[in-house]
Formats: sequence, C-alpha cells, structure tokens
Amino acid sequence: MAQFTVNPNRHDPYKNFKFRVVWDGRVVAGVSRMSALRRTTEVITHRDGAEPSTTRKSPGRTTFEAVTLERGVTHDSAFEDWANQVWQLGGQPEARLKSFRKDIRIELLNEAGQVARAWLLYRCWVSQYQALPDLDANAGAVAIESITIETEGWERDVSVVEPAEP
Repeated sequence: MAQFTVNPNRHDPYKNFKFRVVWDGRVVAGVSRMSALRRTTEVITHRDGAEPSTTRKSPGRTTFEAVTLERGVTHDSAFEDWANQVWQLGGQPEARLKSFRKDIRIELLNEAGQVARAWLLYRCWVSQYQALPDLDANAGAVAIESITIETEGWERDVSVVEPAEP
C-alpha cells in the first residue's frame, strides 16, 4: 500500500506546521496559524412521485468557509495594507475596488522545505482585521494580529507533484 509514489519509503503523512502563504507574488512573513480550508455542499432532498416512501438526495449550492490567518505583530504591514483596501478611515474605498481582491496560494511543505502540495484560493478579500489582541501586562504571550479572508472558491494546484525527498 504505497501512499507516496515518488518516495515509497515514506510512511508518515505531511506535518501541519510547515506551510507558507503567498499573495502578490511574495511569501507573507510570519504566518503561524491558518484555519482549515473547508467547503460545504447543500443537500437537497426530494421525492419521486412514483416512489413515495423513498427520499432522493441531490447536491445544491456549495459554499466556501472563511479562512483566518494569524501571525505575530511585526513591522510588516501586509495584513493591514490588504484590510485597508476594503476600508480606511476618511478614505474613498471605491478608489480601491479593483485591487481589494487577491488570489492566494497556500503551500504545504515537507520536512525538507519542498512544496509537497498547494492550494489556490480565488477572489479573496479581508472581512475582519484584528490589529492587536487583548493586551495583558501579566501574560507572557506574543502579540498576534489576524485577518479573516472570504473566498469565492479554492482548488488544489494539481501542477504540484510529489517532490523527490533528499
């Protein structure tokens, strides 16, 4: 039962702690957490008049859940810059309508840092931005900023093939 065709001696699945987020052609610095990629297809139930005791099920509309990205607060302003494309105090958001949506690439890396799988998220925009968490002088935690991204769909990038591991 070979799960890995290029690396038949590999038995462990990929770890979830090695990944990158890419938009505007560059890796976004410091992303430490990402919520799951999840889609749901509505179930439509109906009955056939000739078979009144049997219920049939058909697929309906598919929705894609929002994705949340988190990272430690630094001087990199990528999260804030994108969030400001949707809203900015005293600004004119209609001037930024053509650029507030982005396509995003999520790359899952193997232990050697090679791209093992990738997903493409389409027509994304920021629906929620958290610039700072609750601040607590008695805590020892890192300050985290986050954005919640709405997407109109995603798919796995099938051009990414299993890399030959060193």
